Amino acid sequence: MALEPYLTTTWSDPETGIRGYCVIHRLVGGIATGGTRMRAGCTLDEVADLARGMAAKCGVFDLPVGGAKGGIDCDPYDPRARGVLRRFVEAMRPLLDQYWVTAEDLGVPQPLLDAVFDEVGLDSSLHAALVRSPDPVAALQRVRSCYAATVDGVAMPDLIGGFGVAEAAVQGLRDLGIVPAGARAVVQGFGSMGGSTARYLTQHGVRVVGVVDRLGVIANADEGVDVEALLKARDEYGDIDRAAVRPSDRQLPRSSWLELDTDVLVPAAVSYALTEDNVDDVRAALVVEAANVPTTPAAEAALVARGIPVLPDFVANAGAAAWAWWVLFGEVDADPDSGFTKLREHMATIVTKIFQRRTTAGGTPREIAMALSDAGHAALQEALSTGATIRRVA
Repeated sequence: MALEPYLTTTWSDPETGIRGYCVIHRLVGGIATGGTRMRAGCTLDEVADLARGMAAKCGVFDLPVGGAKGGIDCDPYDPRARGVLRRFVEAMRPLLDQYWVTAEDLGVPQPLLDAVFDEVGLDSSLHAALVRSPDPVAALQRVRSCYAATVDGVAMPDLIGGFGVAEAAVQGLRDLGIVPAGARAVVQGFGSMGGSTARYLTQHGVRVVGVVDRLGVIANADEGVDVEALLKARDEYGDIDRAAVRPSDRQLPRSSWLELDTDVLVPAAVSYALTEDNVDDVRAALVVEAANVPTTPAAEAALVARGIPVLPDFVANAGAAAWAWWVLFGEVDADPDSGFTKLREHMATIVTKIFQRRTTAGGTPREIAMALSDAGHAALQEALSTGATIRRVA
C-alpha cells in the first residue's frame, strides 16, 4: 500500500489568486527536502508526485531525510512571479523554519530563491537543516563556501545535478554494452540540469546530436552540437540565443525532439514530457530522466515493452540533492573534485546494481530502484527505532 503524504498544503496568493502547493511526503528524523518549482499549470498532483520522488531518491542514496516539494502555478516569465514567490515563501515559513529544506527547481533559479529568503529574514533555503547543526553559523559558512565553488566560472549547484545525470547515462550505456565514446545523446531542456548534463556527456566522448529549449530544437547528427558555445549563449531560463547556432546545425520545431536518432534520450525540462501520445516516436536505446517525473506510467510501460530501459528520475537526477546533504554532513568540501568523485562512485554503483538485477532477476529499473529505496528507508527507520546515531548536520 502506497504511503500517504505526511502533509499537503494548498495556498492562494492574496494579491493574484495564484495557487501554490507544498507536499511533505515523509519526514525522516523530523525533516524533509525538495525544491520549489514555478510553472503555469503546476498542480497539487504534480507536486505530490515530485515529493514522492524526492523521498525515493533519499532512500536510494541513503540520506537520513524525507522527501518534499513545493510548486507554484505561475509562469516564471510573468512580471508578478517574483512577488508571488516571495509571498509563497512567507506563507510557508512555519514549514521552512523547522521541517522543509528547499532549493531551486524548474522556473526558480537558486540566486532568485536565495534573494527571496534573504528578504523574508531566513538565512538560506537550507534553513531547516542548518538549525539542527550544533554550530549553525559554521554550517552556513561551510555551505556558502561549497555553493560558491566554481568550475570554469559556473557554480557547483548549477553543475552537480547534470554531472550526476551524465554519470548515470554513461554507466547505463556501459551496462547495456554501448561504448560511451561516440555514442549519441539528445537532451531536452537546457537549463542548469540539461546544460550541465550535455557538458559532462561530451567530456565522456558522447556526441550530443540535439538540444531542446523553449524555442525549438538545435540538431547536428554528424558533428554534434557545440555544447560549450550554446551554454555561453543561453539565458537564465535555459533559452539559447540563436546567433550561436552554426551553419551546419539544423533548427527544428520543438515538437520534433523525439525524431532524432540517438542512443540515450535525456528529458531534462518539464514533467510528463513523454506520454502515450508521443512515446512511439522515441528512437533511443536508453532513457535517462533528468527532469522530475518526465515520463508517464503508460509511456514508460510502452518503452519497457520495446526493450528500452528508463533510468528513473529519483536515481539519475539525485546528484544535486545528495551533494547538498553531503555538504551539510561535512562529507564533501569546497573542492569540486570531492563532490564529483563521491557522486561518480555512488552513481556508478547504484546504476550497475539496477542493471545487474534487471538481468538476473527481472523487473524494470524503476521497480528495482524503488526496492533499493524502500530498503534504505527501512534500515534507517530501524536504526532510529533502536536509538542508533545516524548522520546529522555537522
